[in-house]
Amino acid sequence: MSSTRTYEDFYKFLGEKPARLGIVSSLYEQYTASYLTESLMNIYTMEKDKKNSFQSINSFMVEWDINVGFIKRIPFLQVPDGDGAQGTDIIFHFPENYYQRNDVMIIEGSRQQVIFLSRPVRRSDRDWEIVGKLQDSDYNATLDVEFCQPGMKTRFLTNYQPEMHEEGYVKYQSNVEKHRTFIATHRADVDYTAKYRAMEDVFIQIGKGTESDPVYKMNAAEKDCLDSFMAARANALLWGKTNVDKNGKPKIFDPETGEPIISGDGIIPQIERFAGKYVYSKMTNKVMNTAILAMIAKSNNPTGNKYIFICNTPMWAEIQDSLSGYLRDWKTVGTFMFSKGANDYIKVGATYNSYEYAGNTVTFKVDRALDNEFPEKKYGIFLDLTADAASGKPAIAMFTFKNNEFCHNWLEGVGRRSGRESGPVASPVAATKLIDWGYAGVGVFNPYRSFILVSEK
Repeated sequence: MSSTRTYEDFYKFLGEKPARLGIVSSLYEQYTASYLTESLMNIYTMEKDKKNSFQSINSFMVEWDINVGFIKRIPFLQVPDGDGAQGTDIIFHFPENYYQRNDVMIIEGSRQQVIFLSRPVRRSDRDWEIVGKLQDSDYNATLDVEFCQPGMKTRFLTNYQPEMHEEGYVKYQSNVEKHRTFIATHRADVDYTAKYRAMEDVFIQIGKGTESDPVYKMNAAEKDCLDSFMAARANALLWGKTNVDKNGKPKIFDPETGEPIISGDGIIPQIERFAGKYVYSKMTNKVMNTAILAMIAKSNNPTGNKYIFICNTPMWAEIQDSLSGYLRDWKTVGTFMFSKGANDYIKVGATYNSYEYAGNTVTFKVDRALDNEFPEKKYGIFLDLTADAASGKPAIAMFTFKNNEFCHNWLEGVGRRSGRESGPVASPVAATKLIDWGYAGVGVFNPYRSFILVSEK
C-alpha cells in the first residue's frame, strides 16, 4: 500500500470475497527499544527542564563518556633476561613507561610477583627497560619464563616503600572512553481519496463474522501510518548502523538535493561491538548462570543488580523448557504447576518471566524483532538496567528534539480528512495525506555491561 488508497482499488480487490484481503499485517505491538526508552521515560530532549531531568541537545550528534573500569594490563615486549634465582636481578622490557620504582607487578599466567627497585630506562619509543626482583621469601624461587613470552600480560598489584620513602606514583587502573551516537529522522505517509475515506468503515468491517464468512479486519489509514512509523523507528533504535565517520561526516547524501542522510547505531550494534559472547549447544541453567556471572563481573556490585534478557521466540521457548526442567530436578512442590478451576478443568504449566541467581535478578523479555534477524538461531542479549548509583543515569536512553519525538501532520484536500467535510483545503485534489514523523537516536551508556547468548544452530 505504497500508493494512494482509492475506493476503486479496494472494491476491485475485495469484490464479493473478503477473504482475498487476508489478514492485513499489523506490525508487532511491543518494541523493546521503545519500551526501554519511552516507557521508562529515559528520553533526553532539547528541553532544559530540571524538573523532568531532560538534557539539552542542540545537534544531531550526542556524546558521552564511559568509565569502563578496565584494569590496565601491560604485555611483555620480550622474554625477560635472568631467572631471579638467589635474589638476582631480572631485566624486563615493556612497550610503555608504566611500572615505576617500588611498584609490584603480578604475572597473570604464573601469578608470580616482581618488585621493581629502579626507574625505567627508555630504549626506544616502544621499549622501556626496568630491573626487578622476584617478590618471594624463598631464595630458590625462579622466574617461570613459560608465562613471560611476548604478548603475555602483567598488571600492577601494589607498591612497597622504605621508611624514608621519597617518591610515589599514580597508577591508572581504569580509563574513560568517549562514545557517540546520532539522531536520525524517520517518516511514514499514507494517502487516501475522499471517496475511499467515506467508505473505509465498510471495507474494514466487510465480513459478517460467521464461520463461512469470517471478519478480516483491515486497519484504518491512521493506524497503518503509525504502525509503519513505529516499526521504522523501533528497528532503527534496535538494529540501525551509523553512516557517519569518526569526523562526524555522513557518507550518504540525497542525490537530488545533496542533503545529508544521517543514521546512528542502534542498541544491538552498540552492544555487539563491546559485549562478551557465549555460543552454546543446549540451554541449561549452567549456561544461564555463566552469562549472569559474566554480567556480575562487569557490574559495580556483586549483588542486587537488575538485568534484562531480550531474546527471540526460539530462545524464549528454550528458556521456558529449561526452567521447567530446573523445577522438576529440584523436586519442588508441584501444585503450583496446575490448578483446578470452578468448572473442574485443570490448568497445567507455568510461564517464567524472571530468574534469580547469586543475588541478582534477570527479567526475560521476548522481542519478535529479533525473530526477523535470527529466525532459526536462538539469540538473546543481557543488559544491565541498574542505573548508575551516583548519577542515576539510565543504562539506555533515547535522544530526540523537544516535542519532535513524534509529530502527526496532515495535508487536507477536497472532502478534508473525513472525505465528507466542507471548509478550506490545502489541495484541489479530492484526497488527503497523513504524515507521521520524528527524530530518534539511542545511546547505550555502558555497552560493556552486556552479554550475548547465541545457539550454535
